[in-house]
Amino acid sequence: MASNTIIQYSSSSSHSIITTYDVFVSFCGEDTRNNFTAFLFVALSQNCINAFKDDADLKKGESIAPELLQAIEGSRLFVVVFSKNYASSTWCLRELAHICNCTIEASPGRVLPIFYDVDPSEVRKQSGYYGIAFEEHEGRFREDIEKMEEVLRWREALTQVANLSGWDIRNKSQPAMIKEIVQNIKYILGPKFQNLPNGNLVGMESSVEELEKCLVLESVSDVRVVGISGMGGIGKTTLARALYEKIADQYDFHCFVDDVNNIYRHSSSLGVQKQLLSQCLNDENLEICNVSKGTYLVSTMLRNKRGLIVLDNVGQVEQLHMFTRSRETLLRECLGGGSRIIITSRDEHILRTHGVNHVYQVQPLSWDNAVKLFCINAFKCTYIMSDYEMLTHGVLSHAQGHPLAIEVIGKSLFGQNVSQWTSTLDRLRDNKSRNIMDVLRISYDDLEEKDREIFLDIACFFNDDHEQHVKEILNFRGFDPEIGLPILVEKSLITISDGLIHMHDLLRDLGKCIEAKNLEAIVVKYISWRVLGTTMRVDALSKMRNLKLLMFPIAWTFSGNLNYLSNELGYLYWKRYPFNLLPPCFQPHKLVELNFCGSKIKQLWEGRKPLPNLRLFDVSNCKNLIEVPNFGEAPNLATLNLCGCIRLRQLHSSIGLLRKLTILNLKECRSLTDLPHFVQGLNLEELNLEGCVQLRQIHPSIGHLRKLILLNLKDCKSLVSIPNTILGLNSLECLSLSGCSKLYNIHLSEELRDARYLKKLRMGEAPSCSQSIFSFLKKWLPWPSMAFDKSLEDAHKDSVRCLLPSLPILSCMRELDLSFCNLLKIPDAFGNLHCLEKLCLRGNNFETLPSLKELSKLLHLNLQHCKRLKYLPELPSRTDVPSPSSNKLRWTSVENEEIVLGLNIFNCPELVERDCCTSMCLSWMMQMVQAFSKPKSPWWIPFISSIIPGSKIPRWFDEQHLGMGNVIKIEHASDHFMQHHNNWIGIACSVIFVPHKERTMRHPESFTDESDERPCFYIPLLFRKDLVTDESDHMLLFYYTRESFTYLTSFEHRNELKVVCASSDPDQYFDVEVKKYGYRRVYRHDLELSNLTTMHRKNLLPRKRKFLAIEENK
Repeated sequence: MASNTIIQYSSSSSHSIITTYDVFVSFCGEDTRNNFTAFLFVALSQNCINAFKDDADLKKGESIAPELLQAIEGSRLFVVVFSKNYASSTWCLRELAHICNCTIEASPGRVLPIFYDVDPSEVRKQSGYYGIAFEEHEGRFREDIEKMEEVLRWREALTQVANLSGWDIRNKSQPAMIKEIVQNIKYILGPKFQNLPNGNLVGMESSVEELEKCLVLESVSDVRVVGISGMGGIGKTTLARALYEKIADQYDFHCFVDDVNNIYRHSSSLGVQKQLLSQCLNDENLEICNVSKGTYLVSTMLRNKRGLIVLDNVGQVEQLHMFTRSRETLLRECLGGGSRIIITSRDEHILRTHGVNHVYQVQPLSWDNAVKLFCINAFKCTYIMSDYEMLTHGVLSHAQGHPLAIEVIGKSLFGQNVSQWTSTLDRLRDNKSRNIMDVLRISYDDLEEKDREIFLDIACFFNDDHEQHVKEILNFRGFDPEIGLPILVEKSLITISDGLIHMHDLLRDLGKCIEAKNLEAIVVKYISWRVLGTTMRVDALSKMRNLKLLMFPIAWTFSGNLNYLSNELGYLYWKRYPFNLLPPCFQPHKLVELNFCGSKIKQLWEGRKPLPNLRLFDVSNCKNLIEVPNFGEAPNLATLNLCGCIRLRQLHSSIGLLRKLTILNLKECRSLTDLPHFVQGLNLEELNLEGCVQLRQIHPSIGHLRKLILLNLKDCKSLVSIPNTILGLNSLECLSLSGCSKLYNIHLSEELRDARYLKKLRMGEAPSCSQSIFSFLKKWLPWPSMAFDKSLEDAHKDSVRCLLPSLPILSCMRELDLSFCNLLKIPDAFGNLHCLEKLCLRGNNFETLPSLKELSKLLHLNLQHCKRLKYLPELPSRTDVPSPSSNKLRWTSVENEEIVLGLNIFNCPELVERDCCTSMCLSWMMQMVQAFSKPKSPWWIPFISSIIPGSKIPRWFDEQHLGMGNVIKIEHASDHFMQHHNNWIGIACSVIFVPHKERTMRHPESFTDESDERPCFYIPLLFRKDLVTDESDHMLLFYYTRESFTYLTSFEHRNELKVVCASSDPDQYFDVEVKKYGYRRVYRHDLELSNLTTMHRKNLLPRKRKFLAIEENK
C-alpha cells in the first residue's frame, strides 16, 4: 500500500504533527528478521496497514539515524518484539527509549509488546538474557556518566513496556498469533478514513459515504461495478483511494491499479494484467508472458473469491479489454459474490460503454470545504488569517472548487505578504476565460527560471521516470535537481514516491501547452502501431530550433531532407536513422545520449566537436559506418557501443584517452584491425571484442586497464598473440578465448599473477597444436596430470607428467569452458573448485572424469560431443543455491545466452551403464529442485533439464505414453485439483527422442504466440552436422514448476507441448521425433532429504562395483 503523509492541523496553532506510518515495529533483526517479523510485515501489508520497515539498514554508527527518529515520531502505534538478543542491541534499546518518551505517559495504549522467546518477567526485571546484556552495557559505559544515565533510561523503558498488556507467544502457533495481533491493531486504528484527516481528503467524508451506497456493500450475492467520473484534478483517484483503504481489509484479496492509462500506453494490456494479478495474488515477482496466461490465472486463482479491485484513470474502453477474445467481462464472471470493482475515468462514455452498474460524478468542493483546503495549504491552519479574508475569497472564486487548483495556488501563496497576494489576484482577474489551466499557470509563473525548466522537462519528457535518472539528466543540463525537485514537491507540482517522479495529468498538460507555445519543443516517444506503416516527412524537424529531446525508438519510414537539427538536443534516439550524415551545421555540445542503432549513417561529422555532456554513444549495427568521431572533447563518455559495425576498420586514438569510459563494445566489428593505445588511469570495466575476425594482435597497453572486469576475445579467429600484460590485471573476472583458432604465441610473464579473482574462463575450440595454450593453461590452472590431444602431449610429455602445486589458484572460479580443446584427461583437482557453478567440456577426447561429488554449487555440466566418454563422474551429493552476488557477473551481457541448469551428454556414443546414468541424472535434477524450493531461498526455480543417451523411461514416471511426431501430451489437472492439492509443486518429464538432422523446419521465431498455437519447448543442443554422425535415441529430462505448468495450460491446446531442437545457428534448426514420453507430478514429500539420499546411494552402488572391477582388470 502506498504511504500517504497525513497532516493534522490545530485550529488554534500553526504547529503540525506529521503522521507517516500506521505502525512502527521495533525488533532485533538477528533474532526475528527472517521468521516472525517477516511474516508479521506481510500480514500487516495484506491488511492495508502501513508499517515502517528498516529496509535501508539505518542501524549503523552510534547515534540513532534521523530517519528512524522521524519514523517513530510519525507512527500511530508501536509493536515491540522482545527476543533473547533484543537487550544486547543498543540500537533496539535507543528505539525503545524514544518510543517511551513519545508515548508512554500520554497514551500507553499505543505500545503493544510481544514476547517472542523470552519470559515477560525477564524483560520487566532485566534478568536472564537481559540481565547479562545489561551487565555488559554497564561494564562498557562505567566511566561515562551520560552513557550510564542512558542505560538507566533503557531499564526504565523495558520495565514500562513489559508491564503493558501484550502477547506472550512462546510455544504458540505463530500464524494464529499474528492473525490475532493484526486484528487487534486494526481495531485500535479503527476505520482508517475516520482517523486520517488528510489535507487531500477535505470534503471527502460525504463523497465516500455516497460512493459506499452506490457499491451496495451489504449485498453479498452479486459482483457490482461502479464508475467514478469527473474532470481532471477533481479528486477521483483520491476518493477511490480513500474508500479502498477504508474497506479493503473486508475482502479475500484487493488491489489498486494506479494510472491504467499510463501502464497501457507503456506495456499494453499485459502490463495492466500483471499489476492486477501481482497485487491480487500478493506476488511481486509474478511473471506473465502473454495475455492468455493472465486470463487463465484470473479464471482459476481468483474464481469464486470475494475481492475489491480499483482500476484508476482508464483512458480508453480498450484498456478494460485486458483478457483474450470475448473475455472483457471475465472479472465480473469469475469473482465471488460480494466482490466490487471500481473504475475511475474522465470520460463517462467509457464507463457507460463498459456496462457499469452506476456512475458516480465527483462534484467540486463546497465553499466551506474549499476554504478549509485552501487555508491548510496557504496558512497551515484551518482558518483564514486576518488581513487575507477578501483576498482569499477572490482567489477561491477563480479556483471554482477544484481541489488540485486550490492546493497548488494555496501552496504558491504560502509565506507571501499581502502585496504579493494582491498581485496574484490581479493576474487571475486578468484571465477572462476563468480556465482551471490558467489558475494552475499562476504557480508555474511564480517559479524561478531554472525551476520552470525542470517543471517543463518533467511534464514533457520524464513524467513517471526514475528519480535518479531524471537527476542525472537535469545535472547535465546545468540545473540543480537537489534544490529544484523539492521546490516542485513543496508546491504540489510533482510527487516522488518509490523512486518515481509523478506529475498530475492536468499539470502535465499545462506543461506541454506552455512548451508548445514558447519553446517549439517536441518529443516523439511512443508511436501507435496503426501509423507505423505511414511515411513521415522530416522537413518539419528542420524548423524546430529549440528541440531538446528527439526519440524515435521504433523504426519508421521517413522522407524529405533534413537540413537542420536543433543544437539544443540533449537526447537523440533515432533508430534506423535514414541518412548518411548528420546536418553539417549540427553542434552536439548539449548531447547527453546519442543512439543511432541500426542506422544507414556512414559518418556522423567531420573533425573535432565539443561533447562536454556526452555519456552514451550507441551506433550499434550501423553496417555502413566507416569512421567514428574524434572523442577528444568528450570527457564524460561512459558507454561506447559499436557492436555490429562491420565496415569499421580503425578506431580514433582519442578512445584510448577516455578516463570515464567503462563499457567499450566492439562485438562483430569484422573489419577492425587494431585497437587504440590505452593510457594509464582509465576506468574501463568491459571490453568486448567477440567476432573481430581481422584483429591480429592486441596492444600491450591493455595492461593499463587496471579496472577491467570482462575481456571477451571469442571468435577472434585471426588473433595470433595476446600480451603478457593481460596476466597482470588483478581486476579481471571474466575471460573468453573461445574460437581463437590462430592464437599461437601467448607471452607469459615470469612471475604469475594472483588469479584468485578470475571467476569465468572460456577457452573452447583452442588450437590442438598450440604449444602456448598448454603453457598458458599450465600456469593458470596448475593442477597435476593436465593432458591434451596426442599431438600436444608428445611435445610436452615431461611437462604433462611434472607435479605442479596441489592447490589450484583459481579457487573462486564460477564458470569454466574448455570446449573442443582436445583434452585427453581431466585432473582430479577439478574436484577442488568448490565455487564452480558451470563447467563446459564439450567436444573433448577424455574417457572419464574425476569425481564431482564435492562441487555442491555446480548447476550446469555440458559434455556434448565427447565421443570417447565411457563413464559419467560422480555428481554432486548435495546442491547449494548460489548466492545472489554470483548473479552480478557480467558474462551474459556479452555472451547473450540463456543458462539452463542440468546435465547435457548428447552425442556421447561410447557411454556405458546408461541405466545408472539415468538414475544419477534424475537424482541430481530433483536435488536441484529441492535446493531451489527451500522457503528461505531468494531464487525462483530456474528451468532445469538434462539430456543423456537412453531409450528407456524410468519407472518413477508413472504416466507413460507413445509419442506422436514432436508433440507430447500432459494430462491437464482439473481446476479443483489445481486449487486444493497444495503439496503438488511441479511436473517432471522424461522424453525419448531422436533428432533428424536432415529434416528442416520453420525457424522458431516464425511461431506465433496466439492461443491457437501450441507452446514450444526447445532442446538446447549445439547441433553441428560435422559432429552428429548418427541419429541415436536420447532422453530428455526436465522439470516444470506448478507455475510454469499453469502457464502452459493457459493455451487452447491445454495439454500439448511441442519438442523442438534449437541451435545457436538460425540456419540449423532441425526436426525431432518423440518416440515415447512419461511424466510424474512431484509432491513435497518427493523432495524429502531421505528420499533423495536413498535414491542417490542406490545410483552410486553399481558404479562403485564397476570401477572396482576395472581397477582389478588393470
